[in-house]
Amino acid sequence: MYQKIKIYFLKVPAIFRNVFFLTGISFAVWMLFFDENNLMVQYNRRHELASLKKKSNYYKHEIEKVDTRFDELTTNTESQEKFARENYMMKKDSEDVFVIVQR
Repeated sequence: MYQKIKIYFLKVPAIFRNVFFLTGISFAVWMLFFDENNLMVQYNRRHELASLKKKSNYYKHEIEKVDTRFDELTTNTESQEKFARENYMMKKDSEDVFVIVQR
């Protein structure tokens, strides 16, 4: 029995019998598949990071739009009047307001 195992062991190329090679391969397999930061976790984190960057850029753009709108509303009286009429249904005494709801 021992002789058969020895014959099979000697048929394996020398590089695959090397202790350092086997240790390196086992370490690589462990890190790629069994560690808590394996390939799938890293892929999911990169995907999540990309989506968070997209959201961040979207919100930065929206903040810039709101800031320009705010600056316009605080400096221009005509835009204040338009904003009040559109959002709060305010009107002058001599006019009627008709609200049209689209479906």
